[in-house]
Amino acid sequence: MEGIERNEATPPAEGVYLLTVVRPRKGEGNSPTGIVGRRLARQLLALGRRVRVMAEPGQCGGWPDAVEVVEGSIARPLDCSRAFDGVEALFLAGADPSTVHDVLALARKAAARRIALLSSHGPEYEEANPPETWFWLAIEKAVEHSGIAWTHIRPSAVMGAAIEGTYPATGSDWPDTVRAEGVVREAFLDRGHYPFIHEEDLAAVAAAALIGDDYTGTVIEAVGPPLSTRSRIRGIAAALGRDIDTVDLTPDESRAIWHRLGWPGGAIDVTLYALEEYGARFAELLQWTLDQRPSVQDITGRPPLTYDDWVSENIDVFR
Repeated sequence: MEGIERNEATPPAEGVYLLTVVRPRKGEGNSPTGIVGRRLARQLLALGRRVRVMAEPGQCGGWPDAVEVVEGSIARPLDCSRAFDGVEALFLAGADPSTVHDVLALARKAAARRIALLSSHGPEYEEANPPETWFWLAIEKAVEHSGIAWTHIRPSAVMGAAIEGTYPATGSDWPDTVRAEGVVREAFLDRGHYPFIHEEDLAAVAAAALIGDDYTGTVIEAVGPPLSTRSRIRGIAAALGRDIDTVDLTPDESRAIWHRLGWPGGAIDVTLYALEEYGARFAELLQWTLDQRPSVQDITGRPPLTYDDWVSENIDVFR
């Protein structure tokens, strides 16, 4: 593994920055914590921070040499409480409502000063339902009442989800079908759109929330623009230097394929709904994205990375 060279002009933080990583989860709203976490670790190391990772089995490899890796699950934090020793800031990803209070108790015991929560876009919808049905909102509320400075990050779908095998279902089988058959099969092929953010940008947002006070007590909508299905396919084809055939499926046909690939009904429903809604209401939802403040560009200080950028970095998964 290749380590990151620290910027000597940046003084090291006194405490540890703890990142939590879980195995890929296909449920709606789940981000690829391993891909995002590895990007975040490198960024924090470059800023002179000490980084520790609590990673579930299967996610313990591939980290920079300078990262301390502790095997354990944030869903069972009491089994790995030593990971919280000396923690100054916590990137909380993959939390579960049933045990998040144990996580927060350990963070308070460690005198952690800041939590950046990797949340989802579910809470604004969950609020209309009974509290016992909440998932993401339950986690957010627990963090808000923890007594620790907090920032919630609600991201778009992450481009690297196609590699790690997490939500969303759209594009999840493209590496396999493009490699084997040179084809993409999906519903709403001509009018479907879906919002994405590059994992490097999401990690940069998380880093900013962890190392300073500018975003304390805020919800960051880390959103990227809605991308058409056709533009995503064209980007892959251009990087490969060959055409990709397409087959426009009915929603039920896409549903059946995604179900066979292990996607739960909720994730499939949200994916199909979003593909259709972002296509039908493109101008409105694009404007909503552009209106968010702080924007990803406000936070990172540069234009967001594009899907074509992501494809050029990861084209080998389609070869």
